[in-house]
Amino acid sequence: HVQLVESGGGSVQAGGSLRLSCAASGYTYSSYCMGWFRQAAGKEREGVAAIDSDGSTSYADSAKGRFTISQDNAKNTLYLQMNSLKTEDTAIYYCAAARASCVSGSCCARAPPTYWGQGTQVTVS
Repeated sequence: HVQLVESGGGSVQAGGSLRLSCAASGYTYSSYCMGWFRQAAGKEREGVAAIDSDGSTSYADSAKGRFTISQDNAKNTLYLQMNSLKTEDTAIYYCAAARASCVSGSCCARAPPTYWGQGTQVTVS
């Protein structure tokens, strides 16, 4: 069965860094767009970054210049490197996979997710 398992969340001071990982299994990883979403307390879930199978990326304005999405197709693993973290980055971060015919990260960013991970908490103080 499909599994998306996030790890790497935690607590960090403002200005610090964290690297999230998402291990995917149970489906053909390279056939899906991958992305990171987050949901802060009392707010709607929002897209953070997306990547297509060829490595084309797309970022929310809030993530540009600070976050980097990447993947290791051989390991079926998605990453999110988060630098210069701010208190407003505090949220539960979710990994997602979208079955979509995309040839760009921006297309992937618009694709509705098919599968979701369970989320990992990131707290910036």
